[in-house]
Amino acid sequence: MIPPDVRTEILRRIRAAEEEHGVCVLLAVESGSRAWGFESPNSDYDARFIYANSRDWYLSVGLEEQRDVIEYPIVDEIDLNGWDVRKALRLFWKSNPAFVEWIQSPYVYAEHTAFASDVRGLLPQVYNCEKGIHHYRSMAKTNFRGYLKADLVPLKKYFYVLRPLLSVRWLERYGVAAPIEFDKLLQLVEGEHALVSDIRALLERKRAAPEMGLEAPVASIHAFIEAELERLDGVTSSPPNRREALPELNRVFRSSLRQAWA
Repeated sequence: MIPPDVRTEILRRIRAAEEEHGVCVLLAVESGSRAWGFESPNSDYDARFIYANSRDWYLSVGLEEQRDVIEYPIVDEIDLNGWDVRKALRLFWKSNPAFVEWIQSPYVYAEHTAFASDVRGLLPQVYNCEKGIHHYRSMAKTNFRGYLKADLVPLKKYFYVLRPLLSVRWLERYGVAAPIEFDKLLQLVEGEHALVSDIRALLERKRAAPEMGLEAPVASIHAFIEAELERLDGVTSSPPNRREALPELNRVFRSSLRQAWA
């Protein structure tokens, strides 16, 4: 849950960003570990938003030189930044993992116009599962090799390997974008009782402790990760079977701007 005082402050900063930059925020959500469901008590609040600029901004000759992001330094554990709607939709067309996770966040701070509902509706059409599998497999490998190949490991890093591995399983099994909540992904291994028990025990420790130190690897979790990474090394990608989505994305772009300017 997002504490009411934190939510209020994030909404205040979003309104301030709108006034400072002359934009209209279409969607604002929580991302990162709090949205994934394995935050620590002192985790930052990663607030992300999509915004529409003014009509003149899009009609300017020097458009390619204009910044299409709004970024602020982290203050009081609140990390706030956003993307222009055209940048967001272009990245959505490429199955950008950050944007795909943002639109699935369980924590929504603000939702104006039909932008959010439109892009969520287009997710099955736009999302490329092959790109998703490649992204999550690379993420799992990088975190495993970087943090978990030692006699003593930072136990919290297990979740930065488990979540992408389970996301790959979801993509393979269902052929649609994986949910971002870790508890939903964990259902994919619910029959492996010892593994699930060890993961849930570790999850409770992470949620309760500001920081977890180095400890010996958890045998069941380590074995699962190594087996999954070995299995995925033998997986080959097939050409994506994706319907043309640009006309629909253009429709959402234009509709969102009309609603924002109204």
